Amino acid sequence: MPARETEAIILKTFPLGEADRVVSFLGRTSGRLRGVAAGARRLKNRFGSTLEILSHVQIWYVERETRELVRIQQAELLDSLHKAQSDYGLSTGLAVISEIAELVLPEHEVSEAMFRLILLCAREIERTGNWELPLSYFAFWTVRLGGWLPRFDRCAACQAAFDAGPAFYDARRAGLFCGKCRRPGMKPLQGEARALAERFTGERLDRIAYDKSMRGCVDELRAAAFAWIELNAERRLTTPELLETA
Repeated sequence: MPARETEAIILKTFPLGEADRVVSFLGRTSGRLRGVAAGARRLKNRFGSTLEILSHVQIWYVERETRELVRIQQAELLDSLHKAQSDYGLSTGLAVISEIAELVLPEHEVSEAMFRLILLCAREIERTGNWELPLSYFAFWTVRLGGWLPRFDRCAACQAAFDAGPAFYDARRAGLFCGKCRRPGMKPLQGEARALAERFTGERLDRIAYDKSMRGCVDELRAAAFAWIELNAERRLTTPELLETA
């Protein structure tokens, strides 16, 4: 059976036996697939550093109808994320992107928008040496592309328009709520964070300059996006906890 070829992003790998690795990758033309990279755990192997998290590669694989895993024949590195992959904080940011992508992308379903989003955010983490803004942008756009983004201008319960003060959300209910409809345990999303969401909607990540004064609203928007992802995926994210020590 002839090998297929696609541009791809490596999402995750884990050991298989003593010498091999199972690789989850998002192919630009194939969607998310899992495959076996034979010999990838050996000290000298043909894959080198191409299977590191969020590596941008050209990959060749063979797919058989009777097998769940494809067989990866070759991978060539297109973009290096060496700085981000070798730094604990930055690599933790990459790991969160990987976990979310694995969670929201069905196998075999092609998503050009998610492919470009992951690539953009990973490159910005590498270029800037900062994970905070790229990860918030990624989480926000994942929610938007998933169709899970609530209205940012009015309360989901009473439909009252928001003022410049905080709106409120939690991980158990869809929507943003005003102070009158707020329930115990809900977290605030300040007006500045909602304004940042508007910027994310209209501007590319690589054109948004990040400074420390933005940190509060960047963190708030990211936390809200994580909550909406968990709500709609019906599963708790684990890697964001590591960001506290990144």
